Amino acid sequence: MSMKNRESGLRYLEFIKSRRSSKLLEPGDVPLEDLMTALEAAVSAPSAHNAQPWRFILLRNKDTIRRLLEAMAEEWKRDLLSDGLDERKVEVIIRESASRTLRASAVIVACLTMSEMDHYPDEKRSRCEYVMAVQSVAAACQNLLLALHALGYGACWRCGPLFAPESVRRVLNIPSDVEPQALIEVGLPGGIRPMRRKTLSEVVFIDRWGEHP
Repeated sequence: MSMKNRESGLRYLEFIKSRRSSKLLEPGDVPLEDLMTALEAAVSAPSAHNAQPWRFILLRNKDTIRRLLEAMAEEWKRDLLSDGLDERKVEVIIRESASRTLRASAVIVACLTMSEMDHYPDEKRSRCEYVMAVQSVAAACQNLLLALHALGYGACWRCGPLFAPESVRRVLNIPSDVEPQALIEVGLPGGIRPMRRKTLSEVVFIDRWGEHP
């Protein structure tokens, strides 16, 4: 590799590491053209068998987003109350969460479909195939976040749809074979916290087999 290419690569790595989740987006519009550009980058991600098991639903209408949040909140409230939380505290949690999402210029719901994945008669391989699809959708979501970052926007990946899939399906008219996986809030950057990551020594383990003492 030439020195020039290496320097360019290192700058790109710094860009990747500079991405942060925007916990509280600032008001402002994100043009549809930019959202589609970011989604185009998202679907360039690798996927198992090249099945591309991702589906994305782009929401820009505030009324639709509000109806989605209200439907998801019904299930979330039941879960929180069953955990023993005080009802007033639950109402505050749900209200603050909805307020945060409604600050977004757009919301992208990431979904999964097994329609073009391989199908097996046994549970073990079927489970592995499902996990491969989940990993593929996650890779596309990471591409999406990086693309939005490159375009100068803020975004935050939230997993609420996993806990209220039927509510998401009902509000957005999603087919039964498509599973909601995540909700990406998109807007102008805001509420960005310093990066907190474990050290490499805590999460990376190097195979020393074959090395001389």
